[in-house]
Amino acid sequence: MILSAPNHGFSLILISSPPTIPSPTNPASTALDERVNAFLTCVVYLLPAVPSSSNTGYGLPPADTGVRLLNWIADASTFFVHLERRIDPFFRPAFDAVVRQLLTNLINSLINFQRKNDGLQLAEERIQPDEDAHRDDIISAMGDQMRRLWKPGDFQRGGNTKTHGIVRGELIVREDIPEHMRRGIYAQPRTYPAWVRFCGPGPYITPDIDDVGFMSISIKVMGVPGPKLLDDEKFTQDMTAVSTPTFVTPDTKANAHLQRWSYKNAQLFHFLNFTQPHLLDLIMQGLWIKTQSSPLESQYFSCVPYLLGDGQAMQFSVWSRRKQRTRVLRLPLRPSDNYLRDAMVATLAKEDVEFDIKLQVQTDPYLMPIENNAVFWPPRLSPRVPAAVLHIPQQKFDSPAQFEFAKVLSYNPWHCVPEHRPLGNQSRARLRLYKTLSMLRQSMNHVKHYEPDGNETFAA
Repeated sequence: MILSAPNHGFSLILISSPPTIPSPTNPASTALDERVNAFLTCVVYLLPAVPSSSNTGYGLPPADTGVRLLNWIADASTFFVHLERRIDPFFRPAFDAVVRQLLTNLINSLINFQRKNDGLQLAEERIQPDEDAHRDDIISAMGDQMRRLWKPGDFQRGGNTKTHGIVRGELIVREDIPEHMRRGIYAQPRTYPAWVRFCGPGPYITPDIDDVGFMSISIKVMGVPGPKLLDDEKFTQDMTAVSTPTFVTPDTKANAHLQRWSYKNAQLFHFLNFTQPHLLDLIMQGLWIKTQSSPLESQYFSCVPYLLGDGQAMQFSVWSRRKQRTRVLRLPLRPSDNYLRDAMVATLAKEDVEFDIKLQVQTDPYLMPIENNAVFWPPRLSPRVPAAVLHIPQQKFDSPAQFEFAKVLSYNPWHCVPEHRPLGNQSRARLRLYKTLSMLRQSMNHVKHYEPDGNETFAA
């Protein structure tokens, strides 16, 4: 079936030629007029884009807390984040190289200082108080927000919302994996076809420069034999990861709190409040979110643990081998709305791209916890070991039909073999959360669940 995709771009507030300012008859004023026109053009390019779609999820809605002061604070913080994104690439490489890991270790130590030791063993889980109630709150809040933001027929995901691209790839299991890691899909050297979706944060679809500086990757590995924990797909293994090494919330209780503020378009107050503050989580995220150059040039982290066979837990990460960094054009002015997609298109038009998939086995049940996903797993305790290569061949992927295909697919970490069962309270919540919201999205778009096999083709 060939699907056509509606155009949901953004109409930039821009001036194709400098605005005309009437000049007095004195020729000496011409230089001043040119400087004024140039200044006005700069201001215009710094303004946020105006969404052209009637869906309120296109673009960034203003805060809606019910309190005028809180709305002003939330919107002002967003404004300053957007300004920082314009200058971030000019200093960020040096910051990341010199101090980011040092600060990450410091904040991680402070997070651990506040935690208690639950006395769990390696790969051991423990149901959290009111875990099911928090899960249901998350589902309710995210479902309500999706209905608020999107219209039937163009109903988008509640998280990892904007698709930068969905591309063909191969997951190639390495031959030199240590014996204790040869479990599940890593048991034997083998090549699997994959559909790889690169996406932005959500729950909105904004110009790339106006998001929070966060990306994600979803890998649907196909042709995987054996029973699966979620039976709506028979031959897939899904892997999801984000560009920060820790999750935005430690557990389902905090996630439910975040979703309530997200519904009000004021996520800042999840982190900064007097009753349930998460300041350290905010700082940790801030160390890793940034103005991205290309989805093909980043690293991605699972943040939550998975089984690696019986009695072993692991996190995985996905590391780009590409050394070249795409320049974000026109900064500190406004770049293209979809500059991340443009970077992908330009790269894959001329070359293959590869990522290393690395596994990190849990060796300390307290410092590498299962039930708290805001804690950074230190590589000094357990190195990240290359286990597979994600190969993305040169290709053209930006046809409307192929982008529409992303709407049909459903990524769920519970599409997996038992040897890689997701672990922890947020993963347990994802079992019902992802399934429920995927069914909502597909029903609102009038599409059925579809399990791909890698042989799909699309009209140009």
